[in-house]
Amino acid sequence: MKKNKQIDVKRALALAGTFNFLCGCARACLLPFLTLYFRQLGLTPAMTGIVMGTKHLISLVWSPAASQLSKHYDKRRAVINGSLVCSAAVAVVLLLVPPADVHTQTASCNASDLSLGADLLRSSVAPATTSTRTRPENDIAPVSTSGVNLPATTLIATKSAPVLTSQTALNRHYDDDDSHPRLSLKNASVVANDSAGEPNVAPHTVSSSAAAVRSKRSSFRFFSGSEEKTTQEEKQESRLGFLGSLKVMDPQHQLFFLTLLIVSVWECASAPLEWTADDGLYEYLDFAYASDRYSSTRVWGLLGAACGVGGAGLLVSQLRCLVAYQTPRSAVHFLCYAALVALALPAAACLPLYLNKKRDRANGLFKAVQLVRGSPRAALCAVTTLLVGVAASAVDNFLLWQMQDHGSSELHMGLSLALAVLSQAAFPLLAGRVSKLLSPERVLVVGAASLGLQCFYYSFLWAPWAALPAQVLSCFSGGALWWAVKVQCAEVATPGAERSVSKLYSALSLHLGSVLGSFAGGFVVQRFGLTWLFRGAAVCVMAWCVCLPLLQWKVPRQRRINYSRLLAAGASEASDSESEQERDWLEKAMEDDRSNNNYGRRINH
Repeated sequence: MKKNKQIDVKRALALAGTFNFLCGCARACLLPFLTLYFRQLGLTPAMTGIVMGTKHLISLVWSPAASQLSKHYDKRRAVINGSLVCSAAVAVVLLLVPPADVHTQTASCNASDLSLGADLLRSSVAPATTSTRTRPENDIAPVSTSGVNLPATTLIATKSAPVLTSQTALNRHYDDDDSHPRLSLKNASVVANDSAGEPNVAPHTVSSSAAAVRSKRSSFRFFSGSEEKTTQEEKQESRLGFLGSLKVMDPQHQLFFLTLLIVSVWECASAPLEWTADDGLYEYLDFAYASDRYSSTRVWGLLGAACGVGGAGLLVSQLRCLVAYQTPRSAVHFLCYAALVALALPAAACLPLYLNKKRDRANGLFKAVQLVRGSPRAALCAVTTLLVGVAASAVDNFLLWQMQDHGSSELHMGLSLALAVLSQAAFPLLAGRVSKLLSPERVLVVGAASLGLQCFYYSFLWAPWAALPAQVLSCFSGGALWWAVKVQCAEVATPGAERSVSKLYSALSLHLGSVLGSFAGGFVVQRFGLTWLFRGAAVCVMAWCVCLPLLQWKVPRQRRINYSRLLAAGASEASDSESEQERDWLEKAMEDDRSNNNYGRRINH
């Protein structure tokens, strides 16, 4: 950028706000619902935790590295545009992953899909002659088709009653056509209920093992020379390596490794976007002496996230279970993400960027680590943000699972998450009053305690809308907590290191804490269930909130020189100091003159 080029700060802020709004809206359309999509595909909680933990781990390592490389080679705009395009393309590729034969939890559908479910069931078992028998009304199971729970009507024109397709009919059908997997009695049930016109949908769990899959595959062999063919397949699998080992696995583990691979590539493509755009914009505003207005662009990202998650939940809840070409309606989240990313490309092309070669981000991060280590209060704040990140990742990954178990639809989920984001964005309006009542250390404790209360409340959900009241506490668990962290950054940082210290705290909470929380949360849900995950997170956070004030009281407060305030005070008092210096010089000269006059008079006498 040339020095004589005029800089339009208002235009730069408008473009940055638009870009942050579109990117926040795109991420919120998909990322909060991603674990719900993994559940629909058939991943277990432990597998889901590993996938999400790996995603955050890649972001923790690759985001600063990619930002530093793009700055070193002066390719920030190319990295931003490439990240947008590649992340949208890889996200759509994730839709091509077929669901596994194992469904831990299926999604509920609208009542308008009754006829659709019946047509799909007829097409799947049409060659067979089905025999039906009545069952009690409390023994009802859903129809599972490609990970989507479809309510079905009765197949015979009699009085509506729950009917069950006989096992012998299904066996005869699949004996005639071995190209389809054999259905068990548990997931081949047909439900009909005309009491209220609404489908009676209940979650079910179907367990399978690798041995059963292998035995099923061996029963479908069409050639008599099975031993010779098995030997050839083993040799081919040994040559293929990892791809050959995938063939031996059961469908659920095949799905897990394929999903893990695609999500890893997706995160590698999308991780450099935020750091690279933020660094370029901040250096541009700093070059124009307007870096104090940088924080105003962050609010637009929160507003975009609220619009994205609420709009996506509203849109998906109005659709049928299956949209065009037998695609589940959860694919709309991915399509909305790709569309909004495409809309952000023109804003990214016009985004104002500046390369300040004197500023070294890598050295800044190392210096930030040293500053935090050297201050006991800053270290306590870092531990708090890490623990908050662990608990928040458990909420982000499995809250929608808990809501789905209590009958919540995408509309309830979207509105609940949108309310949480809006509450967090509204805290700056209350920051002035809160700062008069509580010190930043107390605000940090209140923010962490609010998150603990939220986790404890989530363990007692009883209705589809029950999670809505707890989202108001996000004003403190999100907004107040990060306001206190920002104040701590200003106290501990030296001139020019404020953003580096802030980046360190965000990396500890949003990435490292999320890595640990995702891995641990998945295994806790797998072993103990969703309820005990939220209760355990609440107990850990509240226990730390009890210890934190005692530790803050024991740690001595270190007064550091606030250079920014010192410079501001020096600029305002410059004129007063100059006048005082002139007055002192004049008085000293007059005193010297008087002393000289007195000395001359003594000599004359």
